[in-house]
Amino acid sequence: MKTVLDGLLLPESARWHDGRLWLANWGAGQVLAVTPDGESEVIANVPTTMPFSIDWLPDGRLLIVSGPEARLLNADLSTYADLSPVAALWNELVVDSRGNAFVNGFHDLQAPGVIAVVTPDGETRQVADGILFGNGMAITPGDSTLIVAESYGNRLTAFDIAEDGSLSGRRVWAELGGDHPDGICLDAECAVWYADVAGKYCVRVREGGEVLQKVETDRGCFACTLGGEDGRSLYVLAAEWHGWENPFGDGPTGQVQVVEVA
Repeated sequence: MKTVLDGLLLPESARWHDGRLWLANWGAGQVLAVTPDGESEVIANVPTTMPFSIDWLPDGRLLIVSGPEARLLNADLSTYADLSPVAALWNELVVDSRGNAFVNGFHDLQAPGVIAVVTPDGETRQVADGILFGNGMAITPGDSTLIVAESYGNRLTAFDIAEDGSLSGRRVWAELGGDHPDGICLDAECAVWYADVAGKYCVRVREGGEVLQKVETDRGCFACTLGGEDGRSLYVLAAEWHGWENPFGDGPTGQVQVVEVA
């Protein structure tokens, strides 16, 4: 495991895009793009400390979830969609190739959450509920399946995606024992890598729950994604976790770490 960048507060929402690793630096309100050599650029300053998440529309426009504001933003921070009619607090974002933007959120952190879709024509509606603290999401090739990490459910859950963004066919994609999956990504074999904060590791798991590989670090793992020239670099966003009462600790412990995988 190699450290590419440190001095972050709480890195989240790992994405590989246009030859760089993109992430949300919670606490600083920054969307960052990082080269493989560790050079970082501030792409946007978001009007919240946490949570927020990023992904791109098919036409290349960057979208940003501003969680406490219950808004989906464009890169210039103008409003792309108002999420407040569905729920008050929002977390993770993923966009399919049709331009359907899926966001998971909460009415109340102590209660099961929801998933909403924002369609290309601007409609925002709830498409799933009963999500036990939704975190990372990923979409399989062909836009057939949405996979969501239910951190408090210790599982990855899958839904079939309709063309209009409706979800159906809810099922357990993988039971994860005592793990609490956070940020996730898919690999070339449609296995999932998930990050686990308490475990301080990332795990590669096949549909059905078979564990294929585990990568351990010295601090909590919040998100991961595959990137690099050949897609074999697993980028891990890690930081020391001090609990919800003091999420950023006494100073920046966040890092971008990378390890080569198969």
